[in-house]
Amino acid sequence: MSTSEPAPFVPSESASGPLPPSPRRVFGSSAYFRLWMAQVVSSLGDWIGLVAVVALAARVSGGSSAAVGLVMAARMVPGFFLAPVGGVLVDRWDRRTTMVICDCGRAAIVAILPVVDSLLGLFLASFLLEVLTLLWSPAKDASVPNLVPAEKLAAANSLSMAAAYGTFPLGSAAFASLAGLASWLGHFDALHALKVNQESLALWVDAATFCCSAALIWTLALPGRPRGNGLRIDWGQTWRELVEGLRFIRGNEAVRSVMLGMGVGLIGCGSVVPLGPIYAKQVLGSGSAGFGLLMTGLGTGAAIGVLALSVAARKLPTLAVFVTALFGAGAGLILVTAVSSLTLAVVLAGVFGLFAGTCYVSGFTVIQERVDDALRGRMFATLYTIIRFCLLLSLAVAPWVSSLLDHLSAAVFKHQVVDVGLRVYVPGVRLTFWLGGGLTLAVGLLVSRDMLQARGRRRHPTNGRDHGA
Repeated sequence: MSTSEPAPFVPSESASGPLPPSPRRVFGSSAYFRLWMAQVVSSLGDWIGLVAVVALAARVSGGSSAAVGLVMAARMVPGFFLAPVGGVLVDRWDRRTTMVICDCGRAAIVAILPVVDSLLGLFLASFLLEVLTLLWSPAKDASVPNLVPAEKLAAANSLSMAAAYGTFPLGSAAFASLAGLASWLGHFDALHALKVNQESLALWVDAATFCCSAALIWTLALPGRPRGNGLRIDWGQTWRELVEGLRFIRGNEAVRSVMLGMGVGLIGCGSVVPLGPIYAKQVLGSGSAGFGLLMTGLGTGAAIGVLALSVAARKLPTLAVFVTALFGAGAGLILVTAVSSLTLAVVLAGVFGLFAGTCYVSGFTVIQERVDDALRGRMFATLYTIIRFCLLLSLAVAPWVSSLLDHLSAAVFKHQVVDVGLRVYVPGVRLTFWLGGGLTLAVGLLVSRDMLQARGRRRHPTNGRDHGA
């Protein structure tokens, strides 16, 4: 099994059709442009559908927050148990067919959600949607190197991130606008049997976006690569291929470092989500409006980082960019939470977002560059599992750590540290952010050490010539 970087893939005219100047220059190929458009459409529908499912769960449960949390948990649970197996299956099945079937399946499930009137039904539907997504996402990411040249991978991942997260505000706005449309359609007697309301319209729009995504993906010419007997699952072979993927991660320093860095970094920096509003209120004294400004600064910084990486990707070694961005994210989190001025905090939040976005995109690019096509689906499935688990761990543990450190700070410092006449307010939320930033810096040091050791082994005379990092 080779761990070296594959030769750059150059799309041919026959594989992806004529290449118009603009898509070829920006997206690498017209084929990837179609895949990206499929992701934009389905991501927009996903955000609309997510808001609709939350609203539907709240209505069905009578406004119970616990019930809404249970339905949302159904979107997280499959990733912990099924994602690695899903990655093996993606590596065995034809990826284009897999994505099309998953899109059609998600469209069917979402389309019937308006008639579901029980929490159990919503839970099962959310569970099935996530299972199909766990197959679709690794298949998409594993297909990107087959559609764009190697020097365009960072730009492609930047565009993919923009499609996944940049459509969130558009989805929220679209869901809000559907209330007026639902009210207007409600005046038509012929539509009364469909029980048209804001949630049902949003879900039908979501189903339509999945159908559009399937149609776009069906036009792609991806390498046919089923390994095995059609869609029949040989569980013995599946287990052997799963073990093969885990062995590859253990033996490949670059891939292992990316997964370790992104996982631990998310544990450290993911505390921004549950503790951000508390920090804005307690330390900055600005409440929810201040938190909104911090998130705006963070999102703007992430967008700048992603765009800068897509422009400079050819000139910079991707793994070095990842390690640098990991250090920057840890230091940025410490700096942004060390100030008490809202204006300065927003600026530093932009710096933190710049490094965080760069770290995310460069991590995906490293795996695409350094993993053979036969293993790529398993690597992305494993990465998604790590991301989900570490983010959920951060969301669950950060508030508890903040409360513990708050009591400790009150007992030892009375929430204040005086140094050379300067009084510094140190509540638990601030200490938790500093702990998370320090954890991210520590894993950055660990990843750097592993990379230096790996480079030293490759340069040693007994190992032949230097193969690069």
